[in-house]
Amino acid sequence: MDEGKPTKGNWWSRPRPETPGTAHQPPQAPAPPPGPPQQPSDEPPADQAQPPSGHAPTAGLAQPPSGQASADQPQPPAPSSQPPADQAQPPSGQAPGGAPAGERPRPLHDPDPYSTPPYGEPGPWAPAPPVQHPMATPGHGTPLPAAVTHGGTPPHGTPQHGAPQPHAIPGHGTPLPAAAAPHSAPQPHATPGHGTPLPAAVTHAGPAPYQSAPQGPPRQPYDPWNAPFQQTGAPTPEGEAKKRKRVRRALLVGVMVVTLVSGGIGGVIGAYLERNGGVGDIELSQAGTESKDRPKGSVAGIASAALPGVVTLHVRGDSAQGTGTGFVLDGQGHILTNNHVVEPAGTGGEISVTFSGGETAEAKVIGRDSGYDLAVVKVSGVRGLKPLTLGNSENVQVGDPVVAIGAPFDLANTVTSGIISAKERPITAGGEKGDGSDTSYVDALQTDAPINPGNSGGPLVDSKARVIGINSAIRSAGDRSEQGGGQAGSIGLGFAIPINQGKRVAEELINFGKATHPVIGVTLDTEFTGDGARIADKGRDGGPSVSEDGPGEKAGLKPGDVITEVDGQAVHSSDELIVKVRAHRPKDRLDLTVERDGRDREVTLVLGAASGD
Repeated sequence: MDEGKPTKGNWWSRPRPETPGTAHQPPQAPAPPPGPPQQPSDEPPADQAQPPSGHAPTAGLAQPPSGQASADQPQPPAPSSQPPADQAQPPSGQAPGGAPAGERPRPLHDPDPYSTPPYGEPGPWAPAPPVQHPMATPGHGTPLPAAVTHGGTPPHGTPQHGAPQPHAIPGHGTPLPAAAAPHSAPQPHATPGHGTPLPAAVTHAGPAPYQSAPQGPPRQPYDPWNAPFQQTGAPTPEGEAKKRKRVRRALLVGVMVVTLVSGGIGGVIGAYLERNGGVGDIELSQAGTESKDRPKGSVAGIASAALPGVVTLHVRGDSAQGTGTGFVLDGQGHILTNNHVVEPAGTGGEISVTFSGGETAEAKVIGRDSGYDLAVVKVSGVRGLKPLTLGNSENVQVGDPVVAIGAPFDLANTVTSGIISAKERPITAGGEKGDGSDTSYVDALQTDAPINPGNSGGPLVDSKARVIGINSAIRSAGDRSEQGGGQAGSIGLGFAIPINQGKRVAEELINFGKATHPVIGVTLDTEFTGDGARIADKGRDGGPSVSEDGPGEKAGLKPGDVITEVDGQAVHSSDELIVKVRAHRPKDRLDLTVERDGRDREVTLVLGAASGD
């Protein structure tokens, strides 16, 4: 139903079929009034007159009826009552569009029999939709500023600034009715549909002819494949995600390519430098100069503290010579070493002492003891002596780190390190004379620090550079105890005299020139093969085996008794018993376990004293 709303022309309306010789002609407008001839200009023809500046373009304006025209506007001549020869005249009682009076005008074209939708699939004879060029358009009902001009028809329903409102717009191609309502002022009529030619008789009765609107740049053919992006919003998130994914993929590929190329180039350069030795002179890298100070507990720190007090001894005698090691006991020049080191000098030999700094001095023997394998020599006229600090061998535990210093094979100031492997190892050394006078009995400390011939008499120090033993013997691969004169090498079995025993003997040698030995006053059976130490039936030279009024007799010992324990420690041989006794001082009290007639008994005795060599 028609409620007075403007009706647009249907772009899918089809032209009415025409027969030859009866082409449809639009109605012609009345002839213009006579006047001077018109000069050719750029203005559009009369049937497409442009509106004056400041007014919306209109077409097909209705003329006011006769007698109601404005007084200041000239009236055009009345149109001829006879239509032109080439234009069909509508029958009487019908509107110009061919419809009876009072009825809705009939479209110029028949309805589409195929009912083709505006934007659906085109029908068999439907024309293609017109090319649309989107452009920014103000919202419906938005007033435009006065300075804004348009070169085309404004959107439907948009009021123009300073202009009267237009009437309803008829449908596309619908002729305007002849009897339009008069107005007190010229009112723009409805704008016909896009592409509808204006009738020639429709003109403006204004005081001046319409001026042609400025023409914009010509439109380019529309290419849907190259059309620019016409949405006003941002790209969709899906598109952005795909774009970022492509960028990341490209970056990853680029990084991989750069890495591979760099690795290849580096490999080639490295292979070339390796084969050809570089591109210039070879210059080796080297660490810079560092501080010579070392932690006190390290091997280097221990050696640095102990070496100045260690000396090397060269001994020459009438029939023998040798090399050994010793260390300074005090500032008076007393030096402690092994007896077997100075023994080749005898009574008329020479002993030369070389200090760690290279200074040398002559030395003489102060005292020596073959039973303990210890000796003291003295140098005179030497300044700046650095005595070593004596430790306590009773504090030593198995596993403690130790350092051995000496001159193995005359290589002075040699430092080796190891640990305490065992304590109270009963060993005997010497005995080359066969009468036992040169045999030493030591309750020794065992160490795996390498000790070789030439180390004899040198100090065995703890982690604080304190002397805890005197290196004296090694066990060689030939399974015999070797003193300094042997040439067998170390197999990790070295033995040192405990410093507690060495201190006592050294003091006696310095003070008296000889040392005393603790004794129990009995003669032992060295041929006994049983477990323990057996008292012989007879003593040396056929005398009694138990000394009269000696410590053994006072304790009640008798010939044939077997001593199996000393102070609770088992004794397996006569040598072990001697070692246990020599580890004490004279007048020390011992608790013995004695087996007699198959029964054990406890015996307590006080050690006596005997003069040494």
